[in-house]
Amino acid sequence: MISQKHLFQLPDDVHYLNGAYMSPLLLSVEEAGIEGMRRKRNPAIIDPIDFFTQAESLRQDFATLIGGDAQNVAILPSASYGLMSATSNLPKNNGQYALVVAEEFPSGYYAIDRWCREQGKTLKIISPPEDKSQRARKWNQLLLEAINYETAVVLISSVHWTDGSIFDLKAIGERCKACDTCFIVDGTQSVGAMPINVNDCHIDALVCAGYKWLLGPYNIGLAYYSTRFANGRPIEESWMNRSEAEDFQSLTAYRTAYTPGAGRYNMGEFSSFIHAPMLQTAIRQILKWTPQGIQGHCQSLTAPLLDFLASKGCLVEENEFRSNHMFGFRLPEHVDAVALMTCIKAKQIFVSRRGTAIRVSTHVYNTREDMDTLMEVMDDFFQA
Repeated sequence: MISQKHLFQLPDDVHYLNGAYMSPLLLSVEEAGIEGMRRKRNPAIIDPIDFFTQAESLRQDFATLIGGDAQNVAILPSASYGLMSATSNLPKNNGQYALVVAEEFPSGYYAIDRWCREQGKTLKIISPPEDKSQRARKWNQLLLEAINYETAVVLISSVHWTDGSIFDLKAIGERCKACDTCFIVDGTQSVGAMPINVNDCHIDALVCAGYKWLLGPYNIGLAYYSTRFANGRPIEESWMNRSEAEDFQSLTAYRTAYTPGAGRYNMGEFSSFIHAPMLQTAIRQILKWTPQGIQGHCQSLTAPLLDFLASKGCLVEENEFRSNHMFGFRLPEHVDAVALMTCIKAKQIFVSRRGTAIRVSTHVYNTREDMDTLMEVMDDFFQA
């Protein structure tokens, strides 16, 4: 794949290597949002059925992306909302422990920590080994070894948000299934940029914010909930999530039944006439590129940078356990990370510092020039 920068509106002098922080908008996504605002100018053109049709189409496209069923997809305002929907509906008698990895993203940690405190469970944090050699590989093994019949739930991100370390979702999911352990995944930092199949990985709940690798706007996301959550209690009681809600004439004929599948977990006002078409436009473009294509582009872009980092003594995870679209590198101990970040930003290069790593996150809008500029700045800094 060649660079797709022409489909975005990034300034030529900006080297944006920070998609894990927030994605830029595609021109087509921006136009979908503008068209949504135009529709809202004249509500007479919005029919009652429109409250549901766009949403159903969005759910189907997301299901295609993750290898799931549209009926198991819910529309959310945020990843934290989706994680709370999952943890609030965990079984109470299915083991004594919950597992997370060290430095899990706060939304996931806070959600499972609250559940543990309220249910009298023990939260176990699986830390990486101190040995830096094959760190992510060994970290995966430690997590797998910790899952047993007393493990009620495992909650992890698909890749670690600080440095892109990959967690083997298939192996973890198989272990969870064997132990009847609920498997909750925050896919915010990989879904859209990496292939995933919820069925192959035996994922019970997959939650994704929309504004990162799904290339959508802020304040909308998506989630998949397996049949394990089919009879759960939603966070809110939206009228739109009840059966036959499309019949506006009979809304006060109150119904106890929810819409089938994960529809009960939809946020209120999930129609989101501006945000929903924006997110759907983005996902449809991703489906054209394919996550495999995105990974391939990012891999070819970052290969020279990885060689450069190794030559400077920086630590990066081995290829098999590191995502191509997002990875962190750790500097030699004598190098001042704050000073380096200042130099990088001065050249209009945008990366993030997360935990002990400097995180580089690329996408199809990036070019070889972006990589070369970053390496030039770092080379000058190391030689100074």
